Amino acid sequence: MFAEPETTVHMVCGVDEVGRGPLCGPVVTAAVILDPARPIEGLNDSKKLSGKKREALFDEIREKALAWCIARAEVEEIDELNILHATMLAMQRAVVGLGVKPDLALIDGNRCPTLPCRAEAVIKGDGKVPEIGAASILAKVARDREMLEMEEKYPGYGIGGHKGYPTKVHMEALKKLGATPIHRRSFKPVREAIESSSPS
Repeated sequence: MFAEPETTVHMVCGVDEVGRGPLCGPVVTAAVILDPARPIEGLNDSKKLSGKKREALFDEIREKALAWCIARAEVEEIDELNILHATMLAMQRAVVGLGVKPDLALIDGNRCPTLPCRAEAVIKGDGKVPEIGAASILAKVARDREMLEMEEKYPGYGIGGHKGYPTKVHMEALKKLGATPIHRRSFKPVREAIESSSPS
């Protein structure tokens, strides 16, 4: 007698985030279920890829993946919940937004959000697990594009270059110009910049 074939396909999604460290803008997450029949070459930690390569893979992942979702937590949610809990919330949104329920979610890092499926944390997973690498690329390209738009909306901060991270240029602009509506007021450098620019 032959064994009965498995009737369930083992769906694995990778989940990653971009934007925990910046002083402004949302934290952006992505979840991706890859299609074994349509392999994608060159998947890796998004930080190890050139901008041109990330952009090309961004389009290829969205075309070839079985399912993908880009989600976020807004600045107001980061300030209310703190960055860790806001990141977990954004990851939940990405997985639920897939439209396909995975059997297993592999999360980059050392913590897992509460999900409607089994979840495992993978430290430095974006360089080890193709699904997480794909998620890191979607999240980074999406957030970087948004930061370029914010550069035009809030000139003088250099947001398009540093993407919101606390560089010297960004810190000097904060002290000189004060905080914008997209700055995270719960982050100490932003709070200090607001206090120092307020009339005593």
